[in-house]
This record gives sequence, structure tokens and C-alpha cells, in this order.
Amino acid sequence: MADAKDLTKTNDTRAVQETQHALAADGEELAALLHSDDEGVLLALLKNPALAEADVTVLLARKNLPTAVIEEICKRRDWLKTYALKKALACHPHTPRLVSSRLLKELYLMDLVQIALLPGVSVELKRNAEDQLATRLPQLPLGQKITLARRGPPRVAGSLLAEGHPLVVPVALDNSHLTAAQILKALAREDVPESVVQAIAQHRKWSCDYNVRLALVRNPATTLAVSLSFLPELTVSDLHELAAPGILPEPLRKYLEAETQRRIRASEMSGKEGGLNRSMQHHLIYVCSLKVVLNEARETVWAFCDREK
Repeated sequence: MADAKDLTKTNDTRAVQETQHALAADGEELAALLHSDDEGVLLALLKNPALAEADVTVLLARKNLPTAVIEEICKRRDWLKTYALKKALACHPHTPRLVSSRLLKELYLMDLVQIALLPGVSVELKRNAEDQLATRLPQLPLGQKITLARRGPPRVAGSLLAEGHPLVVPVALDNSHLTAAQILKALAREDVPESVVQAIAQHRKWSCDYNVRLALVRNPATTLAVSLSFLPELTVSDLHELAAPGILPEPLRKYLEAETQRRIRASEMSGKEGGLNRSMQHHLIYVCSLKVVLNEARETVWAFCDREK
């Protein structure tokens, strides 16, 4: 029992000595203490007058920094005036949520982009960074919007895509972070510009995505010729659903009904969906598309003649 008490007393004495040392250390000794695992030593270090802002930045680079140390740093208003410390605190996983949210509002645009895309950052922090970016979008000049469209996170790129600026749309569509979910979200908006719908339908990547094709067929801004070109790739169940009254324009809906019935009959005859070979299907779609284009051209000519009369 006596040995245990002596050991405890020794440990307490050592802790006091280390704390006192942290209060007065400087130079290399202070630099070494920045990597201490002892919370008491780190808290004492924050009171050391020799501790510089660069040293605090080193502390904040440690992802295992105790929450108590983070909270103590947040109380130092003189440190919070430094942009580097603001950014480090905003990114740290142990920074209190309210403090982190407040600091995000003060960060530069591209630092918010970095936080939103940085691996290892919490989902909540990424979302808050994206929220800040989305809030600033309406006030941004065109050049910054193009930069965000090229390098921004998925939600930001999707929002910029939906705005429909002709210089932003192609850049946003080529954004490597853009997801099909954001494309579908843009297509689902009632106010999405027709130019955006056409750009998606012609894009080399997104026009090949099945769910995007399905959304394009549903969208009233998609041309009839484009919708017809996508039909051979759609499943019978999706064709049947789209052919229900009230979903698509009547000319397209009637074709979908005919295509659905044709597929079903072909499936029954061959024992599998799509009895006709692929080349024949595309030939049929091409012929139908050509008829649509010719009919539209004929109606335009008639309208012009009527005006001339």
C-alpha cells in the first residue's frame, strides 16, 4: 500500500513539474512540447507567453488534439483574428459545432471548396461548407462561377448547372465531382432552362447514363427526336410506366405504347425481351425520328405561308 502511495505521489510531482516546464519553455523545448499527449501540459502551454501563432497552428494540425485544448484556443480572441488559425479551427474535427459554423462564414471561397472536397473531413463539416458556397453563389461574378463550376463540390456544380449560364453549363457538366444525382436534381426543377436540358442530352458522359436518359425522356424540354433515340435502351417496365396518361406529351406517349406492345410481343415470341435485333430497333427509331423532323418542318412552312397570305 505504501509503495502505491509513493508511486502516486511521484507521478503527481512529475505532472506538476511538466506543467511548470510547459509554462516557461521556449525554443526547441517548446517545439517538443507541442507534440505532448498530456492534456494538462498542452493547456499549460497555451498560457506560455513564448507560444506564437505558428506554434498554435502546429497544435491545430494534430487531429487528436483534446477538445479541452481546442475550446481554450477558441477563447483567445487575439488568435482568432489570424486567418490561418480561423481556417485550422474551422477544419478541426474537435472544434465545437457553433464555433466551426461561424468561422466557415469568414473563410475564402476556394478554402471552402477545399474543405468540401477534403478526404477525412466530417460529412457535417462538408455540408456546412457547401451551404456557405451555395449562399454566396448569387453574388459571385461570372469568373468565380466558372471556377466553381470547374472545381467545386457536387452540390455547388449542380446549382451552377441549373442556373443555365451558357459559359458555365459546359464547364459544370465536365466537373469531375459532379454526380448523376445532381444532374437528376437539375432536370427535376420546373424552372430549369431548355438550354441546360439540351446540353445534358448532348453530353458525351451524362447522355449515356440510364437514369439521366429516363429523366430526359420525362422532361418536356427534351426534343421528340432525342426522346425517341433513347427509347431502345429503356426497359419495358419503364416504357410501360412512362406510357401512362398524363406523364408525357400525347405523340410520344402513343409511340411508347406501341413500342411497349412490340417489345412484349417480341419477348413472347423469342422468350426474351427485345426479339428484334439491335440494328433493326435503331433503324425503326431513326425512321420515326426522321418523320417527326419532317412533320415539324412542314408545319413551319405552312405557318409561314399562312402569314404571307
